[in-house]
Amino acid sequence: MKRPKLKKASKRVTCAKRFKIQKKVREHNRKLRKEAKKKGISRKPKKDIGVPNSAPFKEEVLREAEQRKQELETLKEQNKIAKQQERAAKRKKEKEAESAGEGPATKKAKKVIEESDVILEVLDARDPLGCRCPQLEETVLKHEGKKKLLFILNKIDLVPKDNVEKWLRYLEAECPTFLFKASMQIQDRTVQQRKQRGINAVLDHSRAASCFGRDSLLQTLTDLANKKDAETMLKVGVVGFPNVGKSSIINSLKEVRVCHVGVQRGMTRCKQEVHITKRLKMIDSPGIVTASSNPGDVMALRSLQVEEKEESPLEAVRTLLKQCNQQHIMLQYNVPDYRNSLEFLTTFAKKRGFLQKGGVPNTELAAMTFLGDWTGPKLSYHSRAPEHQGLPSYLTDAIVTELRSDLDMDVVRKGNENVKKGVRFPNLASSISFNARGPTAGVLNVSELPKETITITAPTEADEKMEGTVNTEEPGVETQVSTVVTQIQETTDKRKAKPTKKVKFVPVNIDLTSVQHNNDDAYDFNTDFV
Repeated sequence: MKRPKLKKASKRVTCAKRFKIQKKVREHNRKLRKEAKKKGISRKPKKDIGVPNSAPFKEEVLREAEQRKQELETLKEQNKIAKQQERAAKRKKEKEAESAGEGPATKKAKKVIEESDVILEVLDARDPLGCRCPQLEETVLKHEGKKKLLFILNKIDLVPKDNVEKWLRYLEAECPTFLFKASMQIQDRTVQQRKQRGINAVLDHSRAASCFGRDSLLQTLTDLANKKDAETMLKVGVVGFPNVGKSSIINSLKEVRVCHVGVQRGMTRCKQEVHITKRLKMIDSPGIVTASSNPGDVMALRSLQVEEKEESPLEAVRTLLKQCNQQHIMLQYNVPDYRNSLEFLTTFAKKRGFLQKGGVPNTELAAMTFLGDWTGPKLSYHSRAPEHQGLPSYLTDAIVTELRSDLDMDVVRKGNENVKKGVRFPNLASSISFNARGPTAGVLNVSELPKETITITAPTEADEKMEGTVNTEEPGVETQVSTVVTQIQETTDKRKAKPTKKVKFVPVNIDLTSVQHNNDDAYDFNTDFV
């Protein structure tokens, strides 16, 4: 019975009804067991008794079984290496086809640009200039007014209000900019998502979990869609570097969790189309690939080299701390004055309880936690907006005017003012200040990426390690597979031929008096202990 003022009916039942249900279940299970017994079906698996001791040629049977087991392991390893070689050959063919012009030569971000009518470049408000990709913007503007470019300044609730206003004035001079704060609590779309959060989980409707900037952005995109033909939809591509909030913006506009989001980088692996309205469709894309020519502090800010295992977390933290205000770091993490990054990580590890065996601070775990705070959605830090502004080489006054056409700039400005009134900004004293290095170079063409190398390691004994490196540019897959398999078989034969070492037990003298006579540093309780 559903009681008033309750969302769900109570699951309570009377004791008599509960006992009756339990009795029915026992009778049903008893009936099933009885029928299975008549048919000769047993649920218990039969136990393997092995080879009995009375069986003739027991040692030979066991030896053959062990040999068969090793042959199966060798065959399994052979199949594994063959699949890796097949994937390497497939990548080689794809690259050859792309270089010959037979296949697509662009990354997924560039495909999204070609398919979209409006491009939304998402910028992290904590480092807007570092989230801009000049190659992306130049590619969009090459279409000569056929495609619109808009900036979305996301995560504004992590930046002081004065800093947000300065960046808004800086970006508005180049391209129409929308202030946005995505919602962290979105209604679940599927049963699986609901189970992950908990069936009875309550959505947080507080100001921190609310979405700001949705109305003005959605109204602007709807107006652009209405100006197109009645039969066509407006396609809006959402692009940007990893972990800037592209999928969260789409979820906030749809008000349903349609895109997978998370703190971990690279959650979006493929292109995804989401229908917002009947006339509006948004395209979610993976993050832009960062070029290796960027400075070290730009790569460290987004933990790119750490994820690719090209740089240690300690080195990345040292690079980041050089760009930050030391007093702001001390206030944010509540740590005393430090001389270098190692001293900071040691204090930080002790404060968080990251201790190894013997009470040694785990500085590597502390460094990973520090980098996770910087790339995550919680830490408040900000960069200073440039005072002197000049248009980039690919932007002109005519292009800026063209980008603002077909847009009601009064609606955009009014929406940004409403967002600034609703969002609760952090104080300047509680935010970390760091020096921005400028735009981040991105890779949109596959031919600009470095060539891949696949390393295959065959499992052997600890003292005999064999490594096989296969380049995707070299043919001869079948020959390499046969060579590796032959080496594995030879190693197996050597292991069989090795004689077993016998364990010899040596008696140990446990006479404590003799130990005290032989050790000069031992305590003498007759003289030392009184």
